Amino acid sequence: MTMTVGEHPQSYEETLQTLSEASVHQHFDAFLDVPWDDPEYAVDVNDPRWVLPKVDTLGATEWYQSLPRERQIAIGIYRQANVVKVGLQFEQILIAGLMHHAFKLPNNRPEFRYSTHEATEECHHTQMFQEFVNRSGQNVPGGPRWFLRVAPLMPLAAGAWPFIFFIGVLGGEEPIDHVQKNMLRSDAQLHPLLQRIMQIHIAEEARHIGFAHQYIEHRAPRLNRRQRAVVSVVSPIVLRLLVDAIAVPNRQALREMGVPRKVARQVWWRSEESQKLLRDMLGDVRMLMENADLMNPVARRVWRLMGIDGRPSRFRSEPTPAAA
Repeated sequence: MTMTVGEHPQSYEETLQTLSEASVHQHFDAFLDVPWDDPEYAVDVNDPRWVLPKVDTLGATEWYQSLPRERQIAIGIYRQANVVKVGLQFEQILIAGLMHHAFKLPNNRPEFRYSTHEATEECHHTQMFQEFVNRSGQNVPGGPRWFLRVAPLMPLAAGAWPFIFFIGVLGGEEPIDHVQKNMLRSDAQLHPLLQRIMQIHIAEEARHIGFAHQYIEHRAPRLNRRQRAVVSVVSPIVLRLLVDAIAVPNRQALREMGVPRKVARQVWWRSEESQKLLRDMLGDVRMLMENADLMNPVARRVWRLMGIDGRPSRFRSEPTPAAA
């Protein structure tokens, strides 16, 4: 939100009220706002628009670009469907976590209304994502095995450790948001169905990410010294685990796409370009941690060890050179 000269910043409660009202007046329906039955949006597995653009880390490799066009298309549609499936699985965890969080809230807490607005929007996202996967014809697995096994337990953190839960929310939402914005900012010719889904997702995720940022900034001053020390060190570990779960295809997906192990290692995250992308994904979160006074010397070492250190963003959603 922008402010004019002389305007006072909104309080936490006022910000949540603004976000809630925005959810009422500007929201999307999975089956009304995506023209699924428009012939222009039909999924054709031979459509060259499924070829991965160079802004995609796998699409930029010499290995992928050397493949026959038919193979590029087949890998492209599979990869896009698997990315969407992982996003769907993460959204399901988020919805359950929001309900756990809301269940414990006392009366007159502004988080209750906004949390339920967000859960409603995320339900539409899961419907939209699954419909895309179904129409793609790809039987994709989604996230890695460990992620799927612990998924039923993750929402419980929203009740027991809500601060860590919302750090985890950013660990899933920020990478997806960053990659989708890079795709839309590029000159890549995307399939219109995938493009429309990305546009809707980005528009509503702006509120969801904004809420997580606001919650952490509002609650961080209430942490005692011990809690602050633990959170500052645990946060980069949680973030890195979730970035890998969201961004790195699991073994089954790599095998079915036929990606050589050497190529996969370079794409996730051994090459300089991929390491930069990994750091860029969390620039906004580094800014948040700085603002919330959760970036102490020990935490900085852990961020560096996790490979996600770097310059914090100057403002939310600051474009990076990779998106140019």
